[in-house]
Amino acid sequence: MTLRLEGIQFQDFRSYESFSLENLGGLTVLLGPNATGKTNAIEGIQLMTAFGSFRNPAGKELIRWSAPCARLTAHVVSSSRDLTVQAEIKPGSRTYRLNGKKKAVHDLQGLLPSVVFSPDDLVLAKGAQAERRAALDLLGCQLSRNHRVIKRDFERLVKHKNALLKDESPALLIESVNDMLAPAAAQLYLYRAALVSKLFSHMAAAYAVMAGGAERIEASYVPSWESDDVRAAAQAAPMTFSYTKEEARAALDAALRSRAAEERVRKRSVVGPHHDRLEFFIDGRNASTFASQGQQRSLVLAWKMAEVALMREMTGTSPVLLLDDVMSELDVRRRRALVGLLADDTQTFITATDPSCFDGDLLDAASVIDLGGQNLWLR
Repeated sequence: MTLRLEGIQFQDFRSYESFSLENLGGLTVLLGPNATGKTNAIEGIQLMTAFGSFRNPAGKELIRWSAPCARLTAHVVSSSRDLTVQAEIKPGSRTYRLNGKKKAVHDLQGLLPSVVFSPDDLVLAKGAQAERRAALDLLGCQLSRNHRVIKRDFERLVKHKNALLKDESPALLIESVNDMLAPAAAQLYLYRAALVSKLFSHMAAAYAVMAGGAERIEASYVPSWESDDVRAAAQAAPMTFSYTKEEARAALDAALRSRAAEERVRKRSVVGPHHDRLEFFIDGRNASTFASQGQQRSLVLAWKMAEVALMREMTGTSPVLLLDDVMSELDVRRRRALVGLLADDTQTFITATDPSCFDGDLLDAASVIDLGGQNLWLR
């Protein structure tokens, strides 16, 4: 039986001194003007499901002003399981517990995954490549323990290598780190490339619904070891890259050797999955450059709905879907297309400033929480 979020309590979290959501059903709508804590609630739910935040905050930013720490408690249930997940957030540290037992984040990711979409996610269509890589890894870490472990190992090694490069350490020492880094880097590339392939099959279907079937999307995941000419060409038109584990390792090793002098001059690592690129195309043209705002919104929403479908497919668990101030950003056609994509078995939270963004049938089926008054009430 699929797990679901039954309730969540916030204590000294962001703007909340004390706030709770209880008896949560399939669809919850949080209504209220700006600065009433809607996004804070969405972030808290994400922190207790995906165990990351789309805001990428420092720990002290999550703690209410003057409080020593923030605490969150989530109740996750199914017909056969009753779980309590707790988090204590202090400046510089986060501690998680499952049914009272201390747990590392990588042991909790995937328990009840979540997908979040906010207006800031438009960077996935038009912003820096780092945002797309981070979104891929957040998805991968919720789907696979192996992805979590390889990502963690790779990031530790890159951090160590960058410190050595900054200190102008001997070349032999850098090479020894490369010997450890290359297997993790090649494996992370392969995990991401496979993830893009699986995600995109669902993404294309969702985009067809959002765009009314009038446009075709494509994607390219471009490894860092390709030449500058190839990488430039992959920004201009869709390209396919296919590597076995052995081929990826050999290509990475060759690039590390050929660009060693460049890395020493720049004092940072320039080869590895932290420099891979994920390019999207609409009717053959790069979406980051040529897509309209409406097309970019449809592209990002398709990505998010594809995440939901892929999580359900790979884990057998429907993720929590968090839509933060999405409806006001969409025209009527895309808004209705999005609602049509919401699955009955996907627990969904939507924030908005104006109830007129929703059809009456949706509000009638939802629990509506009004954050606009002095008192919080649940209908």
